[in-house]
Amino acid sequence: MGALARLTNRAMNLTAVLAALGALVMMVHICAEIFLRTAFSAPIPATVEIVSRYYMVLLAFLPIAWLERRRGMVSVEAIDFLLPAGVKRYWDVAISLLSAVIYAGLAYTTWLVALKNYATGTFVMALEWVVPVWPTYFLPPIGFGLAVLVTVFRAISLLSGQDDAVEEALGV
Repeated sequence: MGALARLTNRAMNLTAVLAALGALVMMVHICAEIFLRTAFSAPIPATVEIVSRYYMVLLAFLPIAWLERRRGMVSVEAIDFLLPAGVKRYWDVAISLLSAVIYAGLAYTTWLVALKNYATGTFVMALEWVVPVWPTYFLPPIGFGLAVLVTVFRAISLLSGQDDAVEEALGV
């Protein structure tokens, strides 16, 4: 399990770096578009389509597993403080497994959508520019799939009492 956790950790770090690079490239793209439009009345074609269909999808879906690993997702702990430690551990396992099932359903569904859009070669038109957008449909299943691995690892580590070992392997 340690090797799989390390592989998952590397994949999560790679997706986080890709998302960070996407944010940087998006800022440069938008600044260049504003500068060229303002200074030379020559905007970069399809900027809105590229930002909304590429950069924003990249930023929204790739870091999901990284956030799960850091326990940075929104959680409501309304009754957590009332539970004894032993019950709280099983409650956390149940929540991790429920999250894994939900992420798996989302990964499967978005994978089917990605395959459909790949097969049809989905694109958008920006004036006379054709912008293929089918590649971005593969980003959500990647993010959700990695989130499944993280939540399953969390459940296993809580059940086995090896929270520290698995979290260390995942880089938490």
